[in-house]
Amino acid sequence: MVDSTAQIKKGRKYDQVLEGARAVFMKHGFEGASVDDIAKTAAVSKATLYSYFPDKRLLFAEVAKVECIRQADTAVEMVSEDSTPAQVLHDAGQRMIGFFTSEFGISMHRTCVAESCRFPELGRHFYQSGPLLVRQRMVEYFQEAVEKGQLDIADFDLAADQFAELCKVSYLPSLLCGVQTSFTRKETDRVLNGAVEMFMARYGV
Repeated sequence: MVDSTAQIKKGRKYDQVLEGARAVFMKHGFEGASVDDIAKTAAVSKATLYSYFPDKRLLFAEVAKVECIRQADTAVEMVSEDSTPAQVLHDAGQRMIGFFTSEFGISMHRTCVAESCRFPELGRHFYQSGPLLVRQRMVEYFQEAVEKGQLDIADFDLAADQFAELCKVSYLPSLLCGVQTSFTRKETDRVLNGAVEMFMARYGV
C-alpha cells in the first residue's frame, strides 16, 4: 500500500527522477515499468532513485500527483473580473479536455484503473490529487459566481462533477478503449461548446 504520509525527499535530482519515471510509466504502464529502466531514463543510479522513492508505487503516485496539481491549478487560473461564467467554463473545460486527451492523461487513467484492484491506494491517490483537486477549484469559482449573482447553484460539488463529465462526453470511452486515439479541434470544440451551453442552461441566471 502507498503510504500517503511518507516523507518524500526533494533534493536536487527530484525533478530529474520524476521526469524519467513519467516517461517510463507512460511507455510501459505501472506493472511494466522497471526500476532499472526508470533509473536509466532519469540518468541516476538505483541507489539515488531509492533514496528519493523507496517504493515504485510511491513514485507513481508522486508522478500522478505533480501532474494533476499542475492541471488543477491551471483549470481556472485565467479567471478575471470581466470574465463571464461561460468564458471561465470554456477556458477551464478546454484545459480539462486537453489533459483528458493527452497521452499522459490517458496513460495515467489506464494505469490507475488497471492497478486499482491490486493496489487500491494508487487509484485513491490519483483521484485525490487529480479529479478531486479540479473539483475543489471549480467549486471555489462557483461559490464566487453565485455570490456575484452570476450563477444559481445549490449543490456545488454536484455541479462541478456534472461539468467535468459533460467535458468527457463522446470521446473518453473511445480513448480509454483504444478505439480512437486522437480527436480534431472541431471534435473537441463540439463537446466543449455543448458542455458549456448545457451547464449554463441549467445553472445560468
